[in-house]
Amino acid sequence: MKDLSPSGIRRFFDIITTMDNVVSLGVGEPDFVTPWHIREAAIQSVENGYTMYTSNFGLLELRQGISKYLNERYDLNYDPANQVLVTVGVSQALDLAMRAILDPGDEVIIPEPTYVSYIPCVSLSGGIPITVPTNMENSFRVQPADIEARITPKTKAILIGYPNNPTGTVMPRHEMEQIADIARRHDLTVVSDEIYERLVYGVEHTCFASLPGMADRTIHVGGFSKSYAMTGWRIGYACSNSETIEALMKVHQYTMMCAPIQGQMAAIEALASGDSSVEEMREEYNRRRHIMVNGLNQLGLNCLEPQGAFYAFPSIKGLNMSSDEFAERLLLEERVALVPGSAFGPSGEGHVRCCYAVSTEEIKEALERMGRFIGNLKG
Repeated sequence: MKDLSPSGIRRFFDIITTMDNVVSLGVGEPDFVTPWHIREAAIQSVENGYTMYTSNFGLLELRQGISKYLNERYDLNYDPANQVLVTVGVSQALDLAMRAILDPGDEVIIPEPTYVSYIPCVSLSGGIPITVPTNMENSFRVQPADIEARITPKTKAILIGYPNNPTGTVMPRHEMEQIADIARRHDLTVVSDEIYERLVYGVEHTCFASLPGMADRTIHVGGFSKSYAMTGWRIGYACSNSETIEALMKVHQYTMMCAPIQGQMAAIEALASGDSSVEEMREEYNRRRHIMVNGLNQLGLNCLEPQGAFYAFPSIKGLNMSSDEFAERLLLEERVALVPGSAFGPSGEGHVRCCYAVSTEEIKEALERMGRFIGNLKG
């Protein structure tokens, strides 16, 4: 615990709680309320007395819904009886996956910039994270050859997350196929975090487990937080072969028992009738995406157009300050909160993460304040 660093995001939000009039582009959370029909399903479940434990695997009806969804969308065939596990968000699914597959000293290859929990999940499980840097010049797409160059006899798994947090990068199918080929040749497990799968813009998301020969050696993790605006419900899932899911379930049953039943009932409704709401939110994020990216580039902060999730990752390298200093001074001087790129690993330095899952008015206000801040820096 002494060696484990706290989240690089947390410090800035501790400061925010002491301030007024802050425009926050920092929290990776939809600003939409969970659609009413989903909330209503949970309310009715409470009224009908659904206040008990469920199976450790989760409600069978929900597992059947997840299996059906993945089959219809990606032509995957997971047996809901023993190949689908309902978890307390994707964060728990990732923790379970690492604890289930790693022996002490096993190495896990992780593209960087990386979501803040990936490296700690590996370390807490006794594994050794091996990062693969990416950069703006290659659109933050990990190069398959760079993954293969880091494989050693101790390599157990590759952990990927696309669409990516913090960069918004979406990997094209042909490059995913190259990673799959590497995993097959070196007999590696791939843990694929696809929590942002529905939030892509003008491109196609490739479900890693759907690639030829990858269903059995992939642990597919997904959830409801981002697409359905259900962050606080804490419902995710993991899918893989039955032996792997049984291993995840063992850890889950002794540490968590089961996900909350009301959240599971809400997720059943989300899968059954939530597609139109997802599309409405995705279209709104897309509109905000253009406003954010265009505004950042007009300020002189070079920003690639993100193809997925709801984050922009502009460069601040021309301002002669670290991402931590930029974020802290912007917060204190102009009351705009964002996340320094250093929170996502050394490859994120020189960038900041701006979340556009906020209102258009807040985006425009944040851009105005950022423009004033940058103008003051340049004198």
